[in-house]
Order: sequence, then structure tokens, then C-alpha cells
Amino acid sequence: MATHANGGSVGLVTPQTQHFDEPLTLACGRVLPAYDLVYETYGELNAARDNAILVCHALSGHHHAAGRHSPDDRKPGWWDECIGPGKPIDTERFFVVSLNNLGGCHGSTGPASINPATGQPWGPEFPALRVRDWVHSQARLADALGIDCWAAVVGGSLGGMQAMRWALLYPERLRHCIVIAAALKLSAQNLAFNEVARHAIQSDPDFEGGHYLRAGKVPARGLALARMVGHITYLSDDAMASKFGRELRSGSFEIGGDEPVEFQVQSYLRYQGSRFSDSFDANTYILMTQALDYFDLAREYGDDPVAAFENASCRFLVLSFSTDWRFPPARSREIVDALIAARREVSYADIAADEGHDAFLMPIPRYLALFRAYLQQVEVS
Repeated sequence: MATHANGGSVGLVTPQTQHFDEPLTLACGRVLPAYDLVYETYGELNAARDNAILVCHALSGHHHAAGRHSPDDRKPGWWDECIGPGKPIDTERFFVVSLNNLGGCHGSTGPASINPATGQPWGPEFPALRVRDWVHSQARLADALGIDCWAAVVGGSLGGMQAMRWALLYPERLRHCIVIAAALKLSAQNLAFNEVARHAIQSDPDFEGGHYLRAGKVPARGLALARMVGHITYLSDDAMASKFGRELRSGSFEIGGDEPVEFQVQSYLRYQGSRFSDSFDANTYILMTQALDYFDLAREYGDDPVAAFENASCRFLVLSFSTDWRFPPARSREIVDALIAARREVSYADIAADEGHDAFLMPIPRYLALFRAYLQQVEVS
């Protein structure tokens, strides 16, 4: 199995499914009578059961965070740079759990699953979800795995929002909260980008009001466009300039020629959109962007993040990236300032990186070193 400069691979992994028959009452008031959560684990749970780390995925993520499912896999899991022997989340010390959130489209119960009441895919009738619903379902998974308290709950972007919500809802069930490239709530600009993405999907003629699976269709064009819009916001201007510039994939600007011109960045975005539309469910994308929109950590605490964090008892690590304009460093500093005012232990670093919001997925040496150094201080039996 391939290794990386910052550590080894967890090797071949097999997803597992946990079924829950206990009804789950959601924030929207509806009840999900039963559901499945798909997850993967890396490393071994120790006898004291105090070395478990929960990895919460971002918007389009899923349970496959590290290793490979087969030797022929083109790529390893989405956070393979950070999870494995000798890596920041060291699987020689920690037992790591990564799941596909409720509402997902990679095995956990979601809009593409069959609604037992109708025998048809849930589609747009699947209940609206909020971040707290994911946290409550994750707590039930922890119960099923025999984990009373996480050594750490970790997440980037939307995953970081889940980690913060964990710290408020279950303060006695995590010792460390690691929040990477996240925010207390979305800005108006972020809300706008998500609305454009949803409108692109819903305007696709094959969307069928969300019942496209019943009609045997897929709104691939709308979903691809939504991904293209989102992907632009995940990269920085410097990253796009370095990777593509104004390089041409085809055509020419020579005088006298009228051959169509295609820039490298155009081809790249089309490729990303096409790949995404082949693997992701449109209703899930709508559901998850809405959950991201609805998130506001301090809403129920008088809109005061200091009052919110006074409910937490764990230590925090907050990381941001200099060129991230989706969740810029100023948003992370708001989190840190509120934690300090709430007299909570917090470490913070803003990392110089050209990669934009996607930097949290990249093998940036200072990022990996800080991440590793913090987790090395986490005590386990």
C-alpha cells in the first residue's frame, strides 16, 4: 500500500453499516422511525475506550476518509493525508470513526433511500435536517460502538460546525474539539452561493420537482453546474492562477483563425462537475446546503457566541488558512475570541497557504505539523 511523506496508509478498509430502530426526532419536528449510518474505522479501540476520534465530513464528503477499498482504487479516502500511522491523526494511537451523515447518498439513509411508508425513494419528501440532527445521530453511533467520550471530535468546513455543535450538545462526551476552516454561521455571500447552486439543480428539466429517481432521470446538468459554482469558491485566486492561469486546452488566438477556444480552467470545471453528477444525489446536495445555511451556533443563546461556548468544557484547536475566502481567517478569529471570552482553553493558528478553502484537505507541511503536534498532546491510556 502506498505511503506518504507524512506517514503510512491505513491500508484496505471495509465500510460498515449500523442500523437504528429507535426513532429519531429531528429539529424540524418530524420523526425518522428508523435509519442506517454507514461508517469506517481505522486503528483499534483501546481497553479504556478513551482513544476514539470522530471525523465529521464536509458538505460533499462521506465515510471514506482514509485508505482504499481495493488495491485498484484510483485515489484513497478524502482525508488520507491526515489519517494513518504517523500522520496527524495517528492510527497507531487513535481509533478513528468516519461516517456518512444522515441524509447522505453513500449508504446512510437519505433522499435516495426507500421511504418504507411509500415503497418509493424519499426524494424531496425526506425531512429537512440541521447540524444538531447529525450530532444526535453520531452520538447514537458512539453508543453502539461503546464510546462514552471521544478523545476528539474533528472536522473541516461543515465538519467543523458539527464539531462545535458537539461541544455544546454533549460537553461531557468529548475532550478536544478541532475546528478547521469553519465559522459560527454563514455570511450572506455564502448563503447566496448556496442558493445559486440549488437553483441550478432545481432548474434542470430532469429534476422533476425532486422526484427524478421515480421518473428514472438524473438532473446531471444542474448538479454539475452546482458543483462548478461551489468548486470555484473552494479555490483561491492564487491557486487558480498557479494551476491554470490563462492556458489554453484547445484553440488559438491567432489573427485570421476562428477555431473555438477553450481555457484549461473551463475544461477542469466541466470535468469536476461531470464527475460529481455521476456520484452524488441532487436532493442530498440541496438538503446539505440548507443544513449549512441554517447553522448558527449562537442563535439559541441570545445570538451571543460567548454564552454558547460557556456550555462547552473541552479544549479547542482552531485552524484557518490565509487565502480561504469561503471561510476566511476572520471567521475563525470570531470563534477564538468568543472562546477566550468564555474562558475556554483554545489554541489557534492561521496558516499561510495558497490553496484557499480546500487547503484543509492538502498536505501543507505547517498545517500537518501543527495538527500532529496538538494531537500528540491528547492523552490516551
